[in-house]
Amino acid sequence: MKHLWEVDHPYYCNEGNYFASSQECGDEFKSFADFLSEHGDSDFDLNLVFRWDWSEQDENTGEPNYNGDDNYRNGKLKIFWMGQRKGLYRWSIVEVCRADEPAVIAFLKPRWEHMKLLWEPIWEQQA
Repeated sequence: MKHLWEVDHPYYCNEGNYFASSQECGDEFKSFADFLSEHGDSDFDLNLVFRWDWSEQDENTGEPNYNGDDNYRNGKLKIFWMGQRKGLYRWSIVEVCRADEPAVIAFLKPRWEHMKLLWEPIWEQQA
């Protein structure tokens, strides 16, 4: 199984909302613990996670910036949300380290299970 930072999703998702300002739609966190204190118990329907991306690339050079220390915050986790009730697209950017991966998976996995409910019976036919 790949690590989250090894996944390169096809295409990208913009951290920008054509219909609203960045101040209204994006938030940033210095740690995954800070992110969880704000969003850890968010409602799965009102705050539907539809995508995530973990990057360890230096923003200036595009080169990987892992230094061998799993507790070094060298990564950015981008979580993309849809507020279904309001039709609001938004995102969170979280500074992460490789040691955060189990907690990130624990956050994402139940949201993936919820997403599958929205694609029933398509998902069931594939399984």
